[in-house]
Amino acid sequence: MKDVLVIGAGMAGASLAAALAGKARVTILEAEDQPGYHSTGRSAAFWSETYGGPLIKPLTSASGPALAAFLKPRGAIHLADAGGKAKLDALAVSFPAPLLRPLERDALAAAIPGLRRGWDHGLHEPSCADIDVAAFHARCLALARRAGAVLATGLRVKEIAHNGGRWRVGPYEADILVDAAGAWADQVAVMAGERPIGVRPYRRTLVQLRVDPPAPADLPLVVDAGGRFYFKPEAGGRIWLSPHDETASDPCDCAPEELDVAVAIDRLERVVDWRIEAVERKWAGLRSFAPDRLPVYGFSDSGRGFFWCAGQGGFGIQTAPAAADLAAGLLLGAPPGAIDPAPYSAARFA
Repeated sequence: MKDVLVIGAGMAGASLAAALAGKARVTILEAEDQPGYHSTGRSAAFWSETYGGPLIKPLTSASGPALAAFLKPRGAIHLADAGGKAKLDALAVSFPAPLLRPLERDALAAAIPGLRRGWDHGLHEPSCADIDVAAFHARCLALARRAGAVLATGLRVKEIAHNGGRWRVGPYEADILVDAAGAWADQVAVMAGERPIGVRPYRRTLVQLRVDPPAPADLPLVVDAGGRFYFKPEAGGRIWLSPHDETASDPCDCAPEELDVAVAIDRLERVVDWRIEAVERKWAGLRSFAPDRLPVYGFSDSGRGFFWCAGQGGFGIQTAPAAADLAAGLLLGAPPGAIDPAPYSAARFA
């Protein structure tokens, strides 16, 4: 049985540790005192088979059954004005019925109270659901621990050594080192003496608003086909709103910029006639992408047992079960499963 060190106890590291449970001796190293402090804990928390595009859909769809206990039906509407109609049409081609179905103006107005004129085109995605991210993340960590995994928190990696075919990080040693460090993935690779692959973090802003009239509890997730906003209801008639921003950032404990919050509110007010009563919360998280915007799973070409589990972008949570199974199979040398690992292989950066 192999010894495996996983750097990062966010969703990527936690789900992989759970998938390795009983098949390897796993130690998870987390820089923060609380696992999931960064991107995992700042997610907009929805599961959508169209999110991320056609190459992400196999991972999302395959993850649905494993996430079922943590999903609550929501539904989504992909919305477009005249300027976004072409992108909406392209989305419909990529994800035809029954996954997406067209909605006429009357149906859109009934589903989104106060919808302004001009937003006359839409696609309904009934399978979209909210995710209880905290519960699923905790479940992954619990499964890993029950199988003997060790979780060490508050351990910020400053040096990584490789001697005699073994990795050493602080007092911990292993045959295989897994880089599940999210925004810090390239930094970890450099510390390990590996070639970085260009994983870049980008800031995404979210804000909780109190609106009048209160948002209906059954309001679907509303996504602009043009990529300028999305919003969804929260308890008490509030909404979570994002300007769908992607601002390049250094790896950090990021915070929202006031300009991004203002842009988000301005875009919302152009879509619905609701009155903004208060900005109750605002936060930001980092979404990390490889250069081709697909996740990276697999061993580097160094032959030293360095394994990538990185670049999950904004779809790391909704794809976590299937992605973890795929990554665990690659790490353990198991035969390929139902999902082709080639699009996500680290070998494409060799």
